[in-house]
Amino acid sequence: MKPLLRCLAAVLLWLPALTALAQDGLSPNVPLQSAAENSQPGAAVQSGNRDYRLSPDDLIGIQVYQNPDLTVDARISDSGTITYPLLGNVQLGGLTIAAAEKKIADGLRTGGFVNSPQVNIVVRQARGSQVSVLGEVAKPGRFPLETSNTRVSDVLAAAGGVVAAAGNTLIVTGQRNGKPFRMTIDIPTMLDQGKTGDDIALQSGDTLWVPKAPVFYIYGEAQKPGQYRVERGMTVMQALAQGGGPTARGSQNRLKLERRDASGKTVSITPRLTDPIEPGDVLYVGESIF
Repeated sequence: MKPLLRCLAAVLLWLPALTALAQDGLSPNVPLQSAAENSQPGAAVQSGNRDYRLSPDDLIGIQVYQNPDLTVDARISDSGTITYPLLGNVQLGGLTIAAAEKKIADGLRTGGFVNSPQVNIVVRQARGSQVSVLGEVAKPGRFPLETSNTRVSDVLAAAGGVVAAAGNTLIVTGQRNGKPFRMTIDIPTMLDQGKTGDDIALQSGDTLWVPKAPVFYIYGEAQKPGQYRVERGMTVMQALAQGGGPTARGSQNRLKLERRDASGKTVSITPRLTDPIEPGDVLYVGESIF
């Protein structure tokens, strides 16, 4: 009698949990997806950019809830198709992740294979998508978007980073929603200050261009005449220091600065030491009168 009472008590104890499972449409014999499965590579990528368009040579993972036999990894062919169980060849190239999920779900439902299919697609590798990196980087060229949330900093690192002659800005061009897209990014702010809003996710066909740093010129009675980089907030005094200062015959009190005005005409001014230096300025150090 006591064993029977224990069994009855166990059933009563588990009854609320079994009821909840039944309401959710789950079977107690079907294990829930583990945390490890949820954290597999590509899961965060898919959820972060569902507008990503699938391209040839992309490797994707397809999962159908409660149908493990329909869970496969497939690489999109050059023609944009994959071979999928029960459906055969399915054209996915050019579709967004969300649209591809719907297409497979519709095929399974209309074919009578699964009543209410819940399809989830993750991008394992986005090899079919590439971006170009040009300008003042160590390794300019074309680079694959290995994941669908590859960011500016990732591609910049793949290109070896910027070289000494590079400026502080980076320009991204491409298309978004069928319209031309252009964004200027301040590299130090993005990297040093962690301004993540500038570290945007890239899309296939984007071009990253790192222009040369703006320069100024110094000549005359300077220790090291030549071309120098214009640093942010640089003053005439700092520019003079870049050139090593005046020679024994020169004087910082006899400076001339040539600059193009808004109309493009070159004008000559006598600068103060605290005046800012602008790109293209030519600083002349004159001889001392004594």
